Amino acid sequence: MTAPLALELRDLRKSFGKTEIIRGASLAVRPGERVAIIGPNGAGKSTLFNLISGRFAPTSGEIHLNGRRIDGQTPYAINRLGLSRSFQVSNLFTRLSVFENVRCAVLWSLGYRYAFWKFLADLRDANERTEQVLAMIKLDRRRDVLAMNLTYAEQRALEIGMTIAGGADVVLLDEPTAGMSKSETGRFVELIRDVTRGKTLLTVEHDMGVVFGLADKIAVLVYGEVIAFDEPAAVRANPRVQEAYLGSVLAEQSAAAAGH
Repeated sequence: MTAPLALELRDLRKSFGKTEIIRGASLAVRPGERVAIIGPNGAGKSTLFNLISGRFAPTSGEIHLNGRRIDGQTPYAINRLGLSRSFQVSNLFTRLSVFENVRCAVLWSLGYRYAFWKFLADLRDANERTEQVLAMIKLDRRRDVLAMNLTYAEQRALEIGMTIAGGADVVLLDEPTAGMSKSETGRFVELIRDVTRGKTLLTVEHDMGVVFGLADKIAVLVYGEVIAFDEPAAVRANPRVQEAYLGSVLAEQSAAAAGH
C-alpha cells in the first residue's frame, strides 16, 4: 500500500475581499522531502504558509496532512496532527532561559497542562526531551542564558528547537536564514539539515545558495500560482521560471557578491 503524501494542496485559493492572493495552488510533497518555496515579493508565500498552518482558512480548495484533510482547522489542532512552523520574526520568551523556552514547547506536546501542584523539575520525560533538543541545536552549553541575551543566530536556532521540540514530522520554516552573515548562514543550513533529518521540510527562502544547497525540490510561486515544482537543476533550467523570477534574482545576487 502506498504511503500517503506528507502534504498535499489541491487547487488552494485565498481571497481577501476582492483580491485573490492564492490562485489555485497545488502541491504534492512526499514524506521526508525538503522543499523550498521561492518567488518574488508579493507572490503569496507567507499567505500559503498561513493557510497550511491554520492561521488562515482557505476560500476554497483542500489541504491534506499525511492523508488527512486539515483545511479550516485551528493551528492547535493541526500542530497536534504533526505539523509545526516557525516565523520570519523570532517568537521567543525573551526573559526565560534557553532551557525554559524549549521546555515550554515540550510540555504541551507531551500532554501536560497547567497544574499548580506539579513541579517542573520532577517531570523527567519533559526535561530529558528538552536536553535532547538543546544538544541537537547545539545550545546545550547556553542552556541557562536568557533568550534575550543570545546572538541573533542563536535565537534563530532556539526558535527552530522550539519548532521541532514536539516531534512534528512536517516542519515549516519561514525565511530561517534571513539577516544572517554568509558564515552564519552556512552553519545554519547544516543545523537545519541535521534537525530535520527524516522529517518533511517546507521552507520559504530568498537566498538561492541556501535553496539550491538544501532543497530536494523547489516550488516556484508567482502571483499565487505554483508555476514549477521540480528538482533544483530542472527548476534552474526552466524557461518560465527564468523569465518570471529566477534569472533576475541570480543576476542580482551575483552582482552583490561581485561588489563585496
